[in-house]
Formats: sequence, C-alpha cells, structure tokens
Amino acid sequence: MRHKKLDSLGVSAFCESMAMMVQSGIQMDEAVALLRQDSGKTGPLEQGLVTMQSCTEQGKRMSEAMEAAGIFPEYAIRMVAAGEGAGRLEDVLFQLARYYADQKTMTDKLRNAIVYPTVMLVMIIAVLAVMLTMVLPAFLGVYDNLTGSLTDSSYGYVRWAYGICWAALVVMLVLVAALLAGLLLWRGKKRYILEAVLGKIPACASILECLGMFRFTAALSTFLASGEMQDIAVKESMKMASCRPVERKIQRCAKSMEEGHGIAQAAYNEGLFEPVYGRMLLAGDRSGSLETVLKKLTDLLAGHCSSLVDRLVGIVDPVLSGLLMVTVGLSLLSVMLPLIGMMNAVG
Repeated sequence: MRHKKLDSLGVSAFCESMAMMVQSGIQMDEAVALLRQDSGKTGPLEQGLVTMQSCTEQGKRMSEAMEAAGIFPEYAIRMVAAGEGAGRLEDVLFQLARYYADQKTMTDKLRNAIVYPTVMLVMIIAVLAVMLTMVLPAFLGVYDNLTGSLTDSSYGYVRWAYGICWAALVVMLVLVAALLAGLLLWRGKKRYILEAVLGKIPACASILECLGMFRFTAALSTFLASGEMQDIAVKESMKMASCRPVERKIQRCAKSMEEGHGIAQAAYNEGLFEPVYGRMLLAGDRSGSLETVLKKLTDLLAGHCSSLVDRLVGIVDPVLSGLLMVTVGLSLLSVMLPLIGMMNAVG
C-alpha cells in the first residue's frame, strides 16, 4: 500500500526528534517506539512509524526502515544512509531537520507571494464586473429617464467608460490565466519553460537564482555533514538547485574542482557566490570550519530570498491597487461628465 508522503514540516520534526534521541543514546528501535507513542494520532507519520518499528526490531538500519515506511523523501533517506555509513547520523539528522524547516519557510513565503496578488486580481475582476453589469447600466437608466436619450457626445463618454472597464477586465483575466498556467507548469514536468520566461524578468530572475543557491547550499551542508567527499557532494547538491543558471555555475565549479581546487577556492574563482560570501567560504575552509560557514550562508541566503520576495510583493501590490483606482476613477468620470453637462445646462 502506498502511503502519503510527509510534508517538509513533518520531515523536519521527525528528524529533529530522532536526532535528540540518538544524541541521548537511545537505541533506534526504542526511539521509534517512543516517537510512535508521542505522536498520539493517526496519519502518514503514525502509519510510517508502525512499519519503521517493525523494521528496527528486526535489526534493520534507520535508512532501511525509512525507505520501507514509504513516507519520506528520497533525499532524506539517502542522507540518513550516508550518515550511518560515516558514523555521523546525529549531525545529519540535525542538518536534515534544519534543511526541511527552511524549505517549509521558503515554500510558505512563495505561496503567500502568489496568493496575495491572485486575491487582488480576483477582487479587481469582481469590481469591474459590478461596474459593467450594475453601475454603468444604472447611470444609463438615469440618463434615459432625465433626457429620454443621450446625445452623441454624452453617449461617447459612456462608451469610453465601458471601453476602459472591458479593457481592464480583459487584462486582469489574462493575468489570472497566466498565473494558473504558470502554476501548472511549475508543478508539472515542464517547469523549465516557466523558469525561462521568468528568467527574462529581472526581479523574478534574481529570486529564482537566490532560491537555487539556497537549495544548493543547504544540500551541500547536509552532504558534507554526512561525511561525503567534496566533489561528490557538489555534484549531488547541484540536483537540488532546480535552476538552470545556478546549475551552470555549479558545473563550472565542479570542473574547477577536478583540476585540484577545493570547494571554497573553486566557488570563489567561478563566482558561485557573491564576493563577500565567497570570502567567507574561503576563510571557513582555511580555518577548518567549512560546515559552520555553509550553515551561516544558508541562513543569509534564506533571508536574502525572503527580502527579494517581499520587495516584489511590495511592487505588485501598489501597482494592482493603482490600476484598480485608475480604472474605476476614469470610468466614473466618463459617466459623470454627461451629468455635469446637463446640470450646467439646467443652471
């Protein structure tokens, strides 16, 4: 039976709990049993823990039990297996807990950045629909009652109001359709098409590259914590970037490492990180604290990604609000002009 996968937050909580138990010297089968008792509810984790407890009681390793449970990402299983082989399971579990917690934070940030403009677009479409179906026809009815019919000039103003509303409505519908299409591409196998389109927009391109570097750095930190060789860690971490420009930089970095350079020197030579980050990595490598520096870089990149997303939302919000106000304002002005003309004629 195929179980539902745990989300990033669930994987993070599991890894952190297991890491603390391993740190305390609790045997693996006892740790899984304790975690199962503490869960206290049914769900993917509880079902997975049942399978894991059975496997660990048979003497199987944690990575084998996780694979048998069928609820964990392949990346987490692979890292746990590497940590077991290198005798650094505790470090790897703490790294995985941090990695998936950061992934959850960034995913929520991006989701909110998409949801807010989408809600604004829906509100604008609703307002424009009300304008076209209720407000403008109401003004036309008032004018017909007052004058019997509109003059050509007055009717021209009303046509302008209708034209403005319809044009704005079409633009909003196109934007909503583009968002839906982008969402389908992002979740499907043609994600690269959306990345290529967004890469043409400077603000979006910088966010994609920053996210790619964040994923790569977080994965690299975890691979190195598992005791993996630097060249292998770089090549495997590149798969987590999911960004073509970043992957090309990493490939150049990997070629430099094949020539005998370490990860820090290769990254600095190829401009993988910004100069200030590159110098931090060099200093960490020379002082023997490369993993600590990578953790710090992961935090810095996460904060930078968040600031870039906030900045983009800060631009989109006033633009959409301004578009709504301008559209409604011009439409109302267009239908009010005939009324002003009639009042002047009466006066």
